Amino acid sequence: MSADGDWKVTMNSPMGSQQATLTLATDGGSLSGKIVGPQGTQEFDGGTAEGDSLTWAINMTQPMPMKLEFDAKVDGDAIKGNVKLGAFGNATFEGTRA
Repeated sequence: MSADGDWKVTMNSPMGSQQATLTLATDGGSLSGKIVGPQGTQEFDGGTAEGDSLTWAINMTQPMPMKLEFDAKVDGDAIKGNVKLGAFGNATFEGTRA
């Protein structure tokens, strides 16, 4: 199942539950996209897509500089995974195809 398209996701962060829209685009084993949420729009490229497994990173600038490192699994119209929040530990996220 392709990961391409828009996903409505909820991230369970230390700052509480946060809603966002994740847009993913694959090209062979490459992954790019953007996430739109309370901190604005953050675009990324250089991610990987191998079967149902995805990884990507976002270098946030707002509200503070931080590298977010995502790993996720796609299962049909569902996505879920983990995100490393720089020095702030880890969070989980999950969502459905929009």
